[in-house]
Amino acid sequence: MTTDQIILFALFGGVFAMLLWGRFRYDIVAFSALLLGVILGVVPKEDAFLGFGHPATLVVALVLIVSAGLVRSGAVLLITRTLVDAGRGVGRHIAIMGGIGAVLSAFMNNVAALALLMPVDIATARKAGRLPGKTLMPLSYATILGGTVTLIGTPPNIVIAGIRRDQLGESFAMFDFAPVGLVTTLAGLIFVAVLGWRLIPDPEGAQAQGGAVADQKARFVAELTVPEGNRRVGQKVNALYETADETNVHIIGLLREGRRMFGSSRDVTIQAGDALVLEADPDALDEFRASESLEFSDDRRMTLLDEAEQGLSLIEVVVRDDSRINGKSAQAIGLAWRQRTVLMGISRRGRRITERLRRERIQAGDILLLLAPAEQAEEVVDWLGALPLADRGLAVTDNKKVWPAVGAFAAAVAAASFGMVDLTVALGVVVTVYVVARIVPLHQLYDSVEWPVVVLLGSMIPLGSALETSGGTELIAGWLGALTAGQPAWVAMLLLMVVTMVLSAVLNNTATAIVAAPVGIQMARALNVNPDAFLIAVAVAASCAFLTPIGHKNNTLILGPGGYRFGDYWQMGLPLTLVILAVSLPATLFFWPL
Repeated sequence: MTTDQIILFALFGGVFAMLLWGRFRYDIVAFSALLLGVILGVVPKEDAFLGFGHPATLVVALVLIVSAGLVRSGAVLLITRTLVDAGRGVGRHIAIMGGIGAVLSAFMNNVAALALLMPVDIATARKAGRLPGKTLMPLSYATILGGTVTLIGTPPNIVIAGIRRDQLGESFAMFDFAPVGLVTTLAGLIFVAVLGWRLIPDPEGAQAQGGAVADQKARFVAELTVPEGNRRVGQKVNALYETADETNVHIIGLLREGRRMFGSSRDVTIQAGDALVLEADPDALDEFRASESLEFSDDRRMTLLDEAEQGLSLIEVVVRDDSRINGKSAQAIGLAWRQRTVLMGISRRGRRITERLRRERIQAGDILLLLAPAEQAEEVVDWLGALPLADRGLAVTDNKKVWPAVGAFAAAVAAASFGMVDLTVALGVVVTVYVVARIVPLHQLYDSVEWPVVVLLGSMIPLGSALETSGGTELIAGWLGALTAGQPAWVAMLLLMVVTMVLSAVLNNTATAIVAAPVGIQMARALNVNPDAFLIAVAVAASCAFLTPIGHKNNTLILGPGGYRFGDYWQMGLPLTLVILAVSLPATLFFWPL
């Protein structure tokens, strides 16, 4: 080995050791390794930061912004609300939820797909009277599998496509991963729905932890208005009960022209302009509103809100003794006309609220749910003299923009798939459309980007290029080739997949792909076979991290809500990994002949 190779192997070994240790965040570890590589001379200084402008890095960032836009527009909610039913058996529920998760994660970041579906799965489990731990792990694995279908489904695919372009002259297209990815995903979904969920040990404390997740949010008494032309006009209030149950919203009563109808309102016919009095947490309230196309307030107050330049934010604040609103009502202090802010709900620790929300006298200790223009959210909190709870800007679904959001994204995917425009440019256009159309508010544009992942990619790509330039990947390929000397090429591919899967179970799958993909190309060249087959095999292996809660962020997300222990994952994950190997290897050889 040369000196450069020794230094680079030491750097990668140090990175892997630090990631396993977990004491420091992975982006800090990767960036430190890059700087050390520059100082030691193994990474040319002029190439040190090229990774941050690499198309793979840009695509990952753009995909995260597009995912946020699809969420805010209500596109994902439209799908889940239509297809999810708490009355189904566990296996059927897993098959449907897993299918939804797989489809979503094929076209958006798979972490974002799980984050969207996890609350739905937990709520469905509660309604069905079962532990959420029985279905959360299959859902996590399904979203991981779905990412293998398209170029933008998971960061390893993006990275591998970039490496192919750099070394072989052309990137993979949007759906080049689809044949193998679809077969792999289908096999994985069948396994987790039929047998896999039965292998999960009964999670300890899952009910308690799942309940804690729901109880962390205050439940508010709130009002939503039925607008002109709403499909519920002319129907009775009890027609809304099914949607209310599914979204965990309690309908308390109805307000019409200032007159309250509580309790007896279930058989009242709904008229345009009626206000529904509800009890719910902010997310459930927003889901119910979007599902039934209700309005936040009456026409006059909505006109004030429509003037917001950067969209709307839901704010949770606690009323202090010295708050401006303490002892007064929202109407008395002119909250709407002075601050363009609507009082959406009041949480008063179980005590009764007797007046219309904007006329109710607020008390110290009340938690208020406010709807305000995003650009003046902090100003509203300061003006009230209240204390903000957690994040000041909770997501507000704008279901009026669902079809523009879906249409822009579908057009971009189609244009990139047919080679009309580069994928990076196509996604950039979608992001621009989302900002101009206020699907993603400008002030939240960069909040959607997971910057540690961007730093990880930007740092590891130059290190991977240096390892390739120094001959390091050729050396690793030689070692693996020696282990399979005299064997068919598929044996070498199987060994590469196993090594990649083991690495991705304990390391970041993006970093694993950066190292394993060049090794796959070198092994293919040494065997004089098609390198694309090895790259596809690496893509599947790097993504399918099912053995531990640290192998993929989706597995980490479900650890607490599912009540899992570290050792629970491999009990379903190991058989699933064997299924994936048994299915994806022959599928790769069939669709990408050696």
